[in-house]
Amino acid sequence: MHRINHSFTAMSQATPQEQEAATATSRQRFTIGLPRSASPAERRFPLTPEAVNILVERGFTVRMESGAADVIHYTDNRYSRHGAAIVDRNAALQCDIVIHMAPLSVSDVSHMRRGAMLLTLLHSGAPFTRPLVDALVGRGIMTIAVDLIREHEVYAPFADILSEIDGRAALATSASLLADALRGKGILLGGVAGIVPCEVMIIGSGIAACAAAMSAIGLGAQVRMFDNDTYRLRSALTKLGPGVAGSVPHPHVLDNALRSADVVIVTSMNRYEVIDSERVRLMKNGVITFDISDSPGTTFPSLPTIDLAVARSCDNSIEGYRVCYINAGSAVPRTAAMALSNTFITMLQEIVTCEGMNNALRLTPGLQRATLTFSGHVVNPETARIAGCRPTDLALFIQLS
Repeated sequence: MHRINHSFTAMSQATPQEQEAATATSRQRFTIGLPRSASPAERRFPLTPEAVNILVERGFTVRMESGAADVIHYTDNRYSRHGAAIVDRNAALQCDIVIHMAPLSVSDVSHMRRGAMLLTLLHSGAPFTRPLVDALVGRGIMTIAVDLIREHEVYAPFADILSEIDGRAALATSASLLADALRGKGILLGGVAGIVPCEVMIIGSGIAACAAAMSAIGLGAQVRMFDNDTYRLRSALTKLGPGVAGSVPHPHVLDNALRSADVVIVTSMNRYEVIDSERVRLMKNGVITFDISDSPGTTFPSLPTIDLAVARSCDNSIEGYRVCYINAGSAVPRTAAMALSNTFITMLQEIVTCEGMNNALRLTPGLQRATLTFSGHVVNPETARIAGCRPTDLALFIQLS
């Protein structure tokens, strides 16, 4: 009897087991802050309510400033139902990862956690300034310009999708402006039986240019495309088919196209064409002109610009019916939010997989090329030029840190 009790006692002793749940939950839960856009020139918002729900289910904590998603016509309640905490601006700024498409203000940076990550756009409606760069360096913020991220040396997941949206938005807005019976010509972009269709002239042949061309072809317009990069132009024409006529921008050919174009859309090129005031006078009254390049205003320096992020209405009656519209993507901010959400979900999941922001930076060369400031240093040449300093070699800095 004594032996039985002893055996029972030994069997009843606790045996150490692996605690899978504890291991899973020990991983850091990153907080994501979504402050309201501080710049009227940037209406695009990074995450939809559905994207927030996915991130919360994957272990993130999302804190959104009250009213931040008003620009895409989503309420705070919609985000709250999908798991976001609705907070004030300071609480949104004090997260591990802050997503703000336009550059933050110096005051906002002062409220961020030291060493936090800021995801933003280098090329947006608002510029980076030297005081802002100094503030980011002073707080040790890891600043990532998502539009500079590259994958496999070729793909730019954020820049490419934003360019595609810009191209389609520019063409859609142009069609609407032409059809406006009060402030436009009251004409359709595409022709009907017995009527010659409108001409769309596209300068450049990248993603934005092809997106605009495909939309124009779909509406029945005649499309002419110009680029000084013949290899890229050939690739675009192969993709678009025989409905698009392509050429390098020889002066005589370009001038003839300007005379007959109803819509002119300028996209990014390796070397920009400058269409001065003399050549602008060749253009029709009422022509719709868009500049969706990385350097808006470079191609048409004499035309007044209308920023669609801040314009209350589109008026094409300035300076003899010739103006230049910019920031086309901000005219469709909810579409931009849906597209950006898909890309941000993938990027943020990779950060978790790498077990931390610093590890993600070490393991992802495409992320390194998009880094502007890191651990109190300026590591991007363009940002260093703004700050008036020499950039630090990030790859070397990572190896030594």
